[in-house]
Amino acid sequence: METPLHPDFPFGPHTPTSVPSAYWVGPRHLAGDDGRLYDTVTDTLTRLGWTSLTIVRGRQERDEAPKDRQVLRSTVLHVSPDSLRWAQWVLPDEPFHLGNLPIAWQISARRDTSSPLAQWSAYFTPDVPGEVLADFLAALDDREQPAVPFGGPELVLDAVTAHGWLRDIDQPTAGAMDPTFASHIRLGEVPPLIQDADPLVLVAEADEALLAGWQAWAEPMLGAGYLWAASFSTSVPHDLVAAFADSLSSSAPVLRRVLPESTRDRLLRAPAS
Repeated sequence: METPLHPDFPFGPHTPTSVPSAYWVGPRHLAGDDGRLYDTVTDTLTRLGWTSLTIVRGRQERDEAPKDRQVLRSTVLHVSPDSLRWAQWVLPDEPFHLGNLPIAWQISARRDTSSPLAQWSAYFTPDVPGEVLADFLAALDDREQPAVPFGGPELVLDAVTAHGWLRDIDQPTAGAMDPTFASHIRLGEVPPLIQDADPLVLVAEADEALLAGWQAWAEPMLGAGYLWAASFSTSVPHDLVAAFADSLSSSAPVLRRVLPESTRDRLLRAPAS
């Protein structure tokens, strides 16, 4: 005897109206940025009391209407109240890439206000989870001296292994990865164009170890491209990288409306009520 299907539960693919508008998903490091990396970070900086500035550079001909001005560069800059740390939204300019992905946010800090140069910088591409950047910025804002070293590399490795990540077999004191081998964090050679004020970096060709800085990335399928990448220059304090690593490897789910195509099938999802 056949039982008729309930009309509210049709056989076959769900219709768009039956798809939840948001999900709680995990793991966090594969969840992407929900298409809101700019908003998530700027909301965080606003709550922290950082000042927002927009720098526009362009070309305007004589007698040209303002609406016709050719904008060559537009940078959104956020500066902390003590002017020792700042964050730039640089995605529209795409100054350079990490893992073939454009840089979205550049975050920097200096020792004091007597020099305009950053002591260190950190770079993040799109699809770095916004929650992770928010936690990194909160840790940076909470630090009285943002450019003074504190602790060693073990802080970073302890942060991820506490959440079940595995130390790199070949470099157990310098790297770790998630249990699915999709995401990695490693202390090693810094990519080109990463800015750092340590003078030893200038002579690093004589000793590659002098270039060591933390690098993190997600590569869901080997050889198929990166989901996101992050690079920390040589002088970024290890405890700040540990704050990033702790949040990145957290098992706490995150709310998402937009799922990355490359990790959609690898995410655990629960409809958000």
